[in-house]
Amino acid sequence: MRLLTRARLKASRAPRAKRAADFDQAVAEFFMRIALEEAVKGLGRTSPNPSVGAVLVKGGRIIAKGYTQPAGQAHAEVMALAAAGPRARGADLYTTLEPCNHYGRTPPCTLAILEAGVRRVISASSDPNPLVSGKGVARLRRAGVEVRTGVLKAEADRLNRPFFKAIRTRKPYVTLKAAVTLDGKLATATGDSRWVTGAVAREWVHRLRDRVDVILVGANTVRKDDPQLTTRLPSGRGKDPVRVVVDSRLSLKPSHTVFTQRSSAKTVVATLEDPTGRNARRFIEQGVEVWQVREKRGRVDLKALLAHISSQGLNHVLVEGGAEMYGSFLRDKLADELALFLAPKLIGSQGISWSGELGVKLMSQALQLKDVTFEQLGEDLLLQARF
Repeated sequence: MRLLTRARLKASRAPRAKRAADFDQAVAEFFMRIALEEAVKGLGRTSPNPSVGAVLVKGGRIIAKGYTQPAGQAHAEVMALAAAGPRARGADLYTTLEPCNHYGRTPPCTLAILEAGVRRVISASSDPNPLVSGKGVARLRRAGVEVRTGVLKAEADRLNRPFFKAIRTRKPYVTLKAAVTLDGKLATATGDSRWVTGAVAREWVHRLRDRVDVILVGANTVRKDDPQLTTRLPSGRGKDPVRVVVDSRLSLKPSHTVFTQRSSAKTVVATLEDPTGRNARRFIEQGVEVWQVREKRGRVDLKALLAHISSQGLNHVLVEGGAEMYGSFLRDKLADELALFLAPKLIGSQGISWSGELGVKLMSQALQLKDVTFEQLGEDLLLQARF
């Protein structure tokens, strides 16, 4: 409760009216941060729905918490209300997203809130879904529930960027993840890339995999590295994302690890080839799905592939290689975010550059990134930015 103590000290130095407002804001942010911690627990598990966290507070104490369950199951608010039971009457509900007000796979959260007798609702993000946007707040206010919005909105919006993009554009959110040397190389001239980064950075990547819906790679990455593309956390707990391998001509062998390993998540090959053909049947017989995607410049049209991924209710795609695939996403402006690991190593000019051919002739044509942050992970540096 140190945050609340600091809030009291800060408020005590201001005029009385401002003291009350500052303290109320500090309290709201304190409990909303806990709701955001709950929301993180659902990342990678709720698509096509957002990941939401909720906290019920009564008498200054948390009486229940909850986060959104997989699609078709209870939302965060309902989880918290169920955990609180009759104690929810007269409580304050903190939720990271405006409560829904429509019947989908589950009844509206506003109905559960009203039936539970919640006194006040404090929310962070507004829901861009036309079925919800503003309607949940309006219904609660009509019923006499006090509603406050926008508390830690920026933090909550950041958490659900993939959902927001999917609702607004019907396209998934795309993160490019690459690990490179200081001179920008993915691998040596021979293709060796194990390992560019250290153990701490690689653990971070597995935590990221646990929170996305899809890992996407090109055929060359599978051919050279034979990756598993699974989530391997130190605790042993983790969710495997759907694996999508882009292989325009079905040139890979079905014996690669990504096609033969056991996993709770499916593996998909995106190709130009006929999914009923003999070559495709080799993959299908092993339980691999084959998606036929339209052609662009002789290869799988990545924009069409992303649209199909979105149609499957998958909101967040993590692209993990290789250079040709990164270059295609960058050239076609299909990426939303970059996570670039920089290892304190040098390979030299003969190494394989990570970004592929971008067709940039002038510095004024260079792709510009924004919201750049840096974080040290072991001996490696993680750069994160948005396009």
